[in-house]
Amino acid sequence: MCGIIGIIGNREVAPMLMDGLKRLEYRGYDSAGIALQENGGLTIHKKQGRISVMEETLPKLKATVGIGHTRWATHGEPSDANAHPQVDSSGDIAVIHNGTLENYADLRSRMEAASIEFNSGTDTEVLPHLIARHYDGDLLAAVRAALGEVTGAYAIV
Repeated sequence: MCGIIGIIGNREVAPMLMDGLKRLEYRGYDSAGIALQENGGLTIHKKQGRISVMEETLPKLKATVGIGHTRWATHGEPSDANAHPQVDSSGDIAVIHNGTLENYADLRSRMEAASIEFNSGTDTEVLPHLIARHYDGDLLAAVRAALGEVTGAYAIV
């Protein structure tokens, strides 16, 4: 079962995210990942396998905002590419998702027809692409608009 964590703080969040992910290990997972907002951009670090494997290669980052995920594959095999977070084409929007997006195949087909490239086999990856399509400077409005297009049961960060 997947687990998600998000932190907005005033000190380095990577160690807190890793601690939170370790606390979720009992739920079972096949991959783990984090996204950190640092210096106006995103750093994504994700790996198939145990959290300890990801932690061994985690660079030292000073981010105070981040999200983390443990994934149990439902769409797409366990792999580094299918681990969360998933990002849009620009790498500016990262999403972690638990649940299922029932209409992801239709949404993905429409976006691929519009030349949007996908890098994973997950249903989650449609979300950052949808958000990016609606983004005009107001992230909350873009998220709301994107979620208005999906059906299913889910939680996101």
